[in-house]
Amino acid sequence: MRVLSIVHGSEARTELFAPVVEARGHVLEEWSFAWRTPPPRPIDDYGAVMVFGGAMHADQDDQHPWLRDETLLLQELLDRGIPMFGVCLGAQLLARAAHAPVLAAAAPEIGWYEVELTDEGVEDAVLGVLPERFDAFQWHYYTYGVPAGAVELARSTRCTQAFRLGENVWGVQFHPEVLEPQIGGWLEAESLPAGFDREQIALATMRQIGRWNELGRKLCDSFVRAAERVGAPV
Repeated sequence: MRVLSIVHGSEARTELFAPVVEARGHVLEEWSFAWRTPPPRPIDDYGAVMVFGGAMHADQDDQHPWLRDETLLLQELLDRGIPMFGVCLGAQLLARAAHAPVLAAAAPEIGWYEVELTDEGVEDAVLGVLPERFDAFQWHYYTYGVPAGAVELARSTRCTQAFRLGENVWGVQFHPEVLEPQIGGWLEAESLPAGFDREQIALATMRQIGRWNELGRKLCDSFVRAAERVGAPV
């Protein structure tokens, strides 16, 4: 199976998920609308699609006109029933493609926050591999409305954290793909809102990243297994 990874910048790529996909014997190819080049191959050649984060927001079409084109592609993939997994901005774009609102969150989540699975999340074929409660790494200013017909799978005290649309599309607001150097780069490059301490976030990351990466591998593996069950093309 070929897996397309849609990325939105050099600082937010496939990271931890890439070796998991390849370990299951599949081919992963990264691509971005922002590169203004066609995908590596026709979209029909891909058996699954993953959509990752980025510094932009899901409604900033005026600043990033290609977001509109990406949303149209995701709508087409939803119609085709292609297995998809969205992370942070990727989850928001999937929600937007499914005609749900994307909007500024009441407050940003940057750092480590407890997330709790819903009853549906505990039973979900993909999210169900995670503990019922876990500390997740977050970096977002926006959130999404759960699409009509979708099932909320996880939430934090501040916003929804995961959903499943149909039986083959998942979105998560947290970042299960991050590696410690990636987080370090974000902390160095990004300005933080008042009230956020980059040193405390870095120390918490040192404590938690090992366990978090274990969960990230399990989550990616469970999505790829779900995509394999769809009988995607080789």
